Amino acid sequence: MPAAAVTLESILAAAQAGEGVDWEFKSARGGVPGSLWETYSAMANTEGGVIVLGASEDESGVQLDGLSPDQAERYRRDLWAALNNRGKVSLNLLRNEDLSVLTFGAARLMVLRVRRATRSERPVYLSSQPFGNTWRRDHEGDFRCNDPEVRRMFADAQETRPDHRILEGFTLADLDPASLSQYRQRFRAAKGDHPWLAFENRELLEKLQGWRRDRSSGQEGLTLAGIVMFGRTEAIRDPAAAPEFFPDYREKLDPALRWTNRIYPDGTWEANLFQFYQRVWPHLAAGLPTPFRLEAGMRKDETPAHEALREAFVNALVHADHTAPGGLVIERHPDRFVLSNPGTLLVSLEQFRRGGVSECRNTALQQMFLMIGGGERAGSGVDRIRTGWLSRHWRPPLLRTQARPDRVELLLPMVSLIPEGTIGALEQRFGKATVGGLPADALQALATVEIEGSVTNTRLQELLDRHPSDITRLLQSLCNNGFLISDNRRRWTTYRFGDKPADPSLFDGSVPAGDSSHLAGDSKHLSAADSIRLPGDSIHKAEDSIHLEPGASGKDAPFDPPAIVSEVARAGKVTKREVMEQAILEACRGRYWTVNQLAKMLDRHPVGLRSRYISPLVAAGKLRLRFPRAGNRPDQAYTTVDPGGASEPPP
Repeated sequence: MPAAAVTLESILAAAQAGEGVDWEFKSARGGVPGSLWETYSAMANTEGGVIVLGASEDESGVQLDGLSPDQAERYRRDLWAALNNRGKVSLNLLRNEDLSVLTFGAARLMVLRVRRATRSERPVYLSSQPFGNTWRRDHEGDFRCNDPEVRRMFADAQETRPDHRILEGFTLADLDPASLSQYRQRFRAAKGDHPWLAFENRELLEKLQGWRRDRSSGQEGLTLAGIVMFGRTEAIRDPAAAPEFFPDYREKLDPALRWTNRIYPDGTWEANLFQFYQRVWPHLAAGLPTPFRLEAGMRKDETPAHEALREAFVNALVHADHTAPGGLVIERHPDRFVLSNPGTLLVSLEQFRRGGVSECRNTALQQMFLMIGGGERAGSGVDRIRTGWLSRHWRPPLLRTQARPDRVELLLPMVSLIPEGTIGALEQRFGKATVGGLPADALQALATVEIEGSVTNTRLQELLDRHPSDITRLLQSLCNNGFLISDNRRRWTTYRFGDKPADPSLFDGSVPAGDSSHLAGDSKHLSAADSIRLPGDSIHKAEDSIHLEPGASGKDAPFDPPAIVSEVARAGKVTKREVMEQAILEACRGRYWTVNQLAKMLDRHPVGLRSRYISPLVAAGKLRLRFPRAGNRPDQAYTTVDPGGASEPPP
């Protein structure tokens, strides 16, 4: 969610970029739409966001419909009344400055800035009933949470953390004596003669919060943390404890085998969290190179990368929702580690990347690992992981989340930012001369796709010192020039290589190295009128007769669009693909047009028009570039290739 105040410029930038995970445009011509409240709940329960009333969004872009001054004032009153009505929504997250009205010409836009709710505030739900009225967001849009998802949010919101729950009917006999004995040995190795080590098992567990007494009810017994950390397998999997608990280590070092080693609850060991940690950590550590190093005359086998990997491993163990389906999955590959645990992040992705805030789901488990030298409680764990990994000049860690089921995955790649082999693979795909002429930022984007299989705006923010909107333009340009294809999701857009290699002639490498903003081509020069359809805009007005820009064609006379072009513009988004392509080909027959000119004629968003129609027509040989060796020129124009061999317009 943007940290700065929302301005008209930021709205226009978001509309043009089309990739923000935190923007929602809603028309309000007939009043405040009911879907606004679903989006409010979804944003509050996910990553926060900004809702703009008086605008609508479709596949062709964002249209600013606008509100009248009277509408804006009435909607403002209605929204505040609803936000403070617990029968409408469970919690008002907005301050006065979070609801504002912006002027756009004679029209108004209303902006709601919704922050992410804290752990203790979730779930944020509609009406007075959370079940059936709680929403979240994912890559496909807003979705209604099911009852188990709502219950897990309530569990996370409690002051008493989930692993502090006292389990009725469980006794010390449900614990594995060997696990407790081995834990004491590790405790002593890490902390020396710590006073807690003098206690018997029951008292030691109390100190570790594995045994608890509830002062208000008088109930006491083993906690979920005590059972999960030290319990016997059958006790942990009891329906009253953690029946979904299933820690799984998978070693995949030979591509010809499904896995070269696997550690999972197979009945040969007590599958509690401590035993899993003891068995798996040596395998993980063995996957890291250990250079010979001396400190104070003694060999030092652990590197900052080892510390980072152990921190990441323990984080997965203590932040997991051990009652949720899916189980822990830890994978070791020749070139990466992947650590995945069930549950959601309790802080925002932005806060996670910044570090400095410790918000742990299972604080008792966290304390248990802390006493044997695993994990941090000061909120510095994320920084420790990142700096330790970068100390080897490897690509930064990548955090990913998913819903249904909720999972958090951390990828730790053991490859450099741009390995030599990756350059070779890119040269094979695009040509050596083309890759050699790419700007550094564009090369990093393509290298990320080659290494990780795909790239997103968020991932490149971790790799490049660029503004998100600049990264969007970079990625869109790589699509326009044939290097990448996107899944065209307005939010969470992912970019991959296409099935066919790009034509190297689409990019001549003339962009200065390090200046990726020039890659954007036409999209960099979009004005507000070009990137967004404004109220009352129409190319059919008499005064809007389109003339060619100087140099765009060999003809300077006014141009009347063919009938099919006018029909497509009037039809709006309800246009078959073949009809749109035919309209573009008819408009470009015998003359050159830029993307912006075609977008104006067809009443479409220039970026979408280029990626969905113009680039495929160029690839199919139906359109020709005016400057075929300079695909990124801002004045690039297109003409129809006449299969009959008729003469083309002068270049």
